[in-house]
This record gives sequence, C-alpha cells and structure tokens, in this order.
Amino acid sequence: MNSLKLKDRIENQVKRIKQAQREKPTLVSQTTYITTLGLMIVLPIVGGAYLGHWIDSLMAGYSIRWTITLLLGGVVMGFFNVYFLIKD
Repeated sequence: MNSLKLKDRIENQVKRIKQAQREKPTLVSQTTYITTLGLMIVLPIVGGAYLGHWIDSLMAGYSIRWTITLLLGGVVMGFFNVYFLIKD
C-alpha cells in the first residue's frame, strides 16, 4: 500500500516535469511579453502628452497645464496597466 502511494506520487511528479519542459517559454514568447509590457507603459504616457499638448494649443497664451497633467496621468495609468497584467 505504501509503495503504491509512492509510485503514484513519483509518476505524477514525472508527468508534471515533462509538461513543464514542453511548456518552457521560448525566446519569441518572452520577447512578446516584454514588448507588451513596454507598450502598456509608453502608449498612455505618449497619448496623454499629445492630448494635453493639443488641449493647450487650443487655449490662448502659453500654457502647459494640460500637457503636464495628462502626462502624469498617463504615467499612472501605464504603471497600473503593467501591475494588472503582471498580477494575473
């Protein structure tokens, strides 16, 4: 009885090891993941800066109030995006 449990446990571990070796991340999948993380940070930052600059250009006089505000908002949003992607 005891040797049967040991045999079953060893077989399960061997199956898990073989499955882990088959599902080993490749260079392409790792590069895709890192690129996705980078884009999730950069796109909100650049988008916020462009949107803020456009809004500031519609106002009379020299102002960078919206540019700075939306740039910082993009930074916060970008890092939240990455946090939620990594969390899952």
